[in-house]
Amino acid sequence: MIDTQRRTLLKGVLGAVVIAVTGGIGFLKRALAAEWPKDAFAAKTVEDALKGLYGTAQTSASGSIKIKAPLQAENGAVVPISVTTTLPSVQSMAILVDKNPTPLIAQVNLIGSDSFFSARIKMGATSDVYCVVKSGGKLYSAKQNVKVTVGGCGG
Repeated sequence: MIDTQRRTLLKGVLGAVVIAVTGGIGFLKRALAAEWPKDAFAAKTVEDALKGLYGTAQTSASGSIKIKAPLQAENGAVVPISVTTTLPSVQSMAILVDKNPTPLIAQVNLIGSDSFFSARIKMGATSDVYCVVKSGGKLYSAKQNVKVTVGGCGG
């Protein structure tokens, strides 16, 4: 009798684990599929990338966005960059490099988070680096030129 109860318990626990894992994977697939801006990351221009992300390429320049990046990067394969903003209600940030084969480097959603993003990006050549911030439903931007002495995108 104890053996039968143990088997029934194990079957129930195993079934619950399978259902939980399957449901979790399904939820994760739906979440990733809904969020992935494929057209934006495949775009060949900054304008097309912004249209793929936000539906428009219209931004307003803002002094409230600060880009910290080297003026000259010795190696384009590893360029440190950080972005901060004092804009209220920040929803997302995007980093774009004008002369890269695919300009969109990163896009992060910051709802309820600090308005800060930091990464090491890859640059193929000397170019303008743009940061676009979505705040209060509007798009704001800042840019900084970074001179690359050794290319990182196949150069």
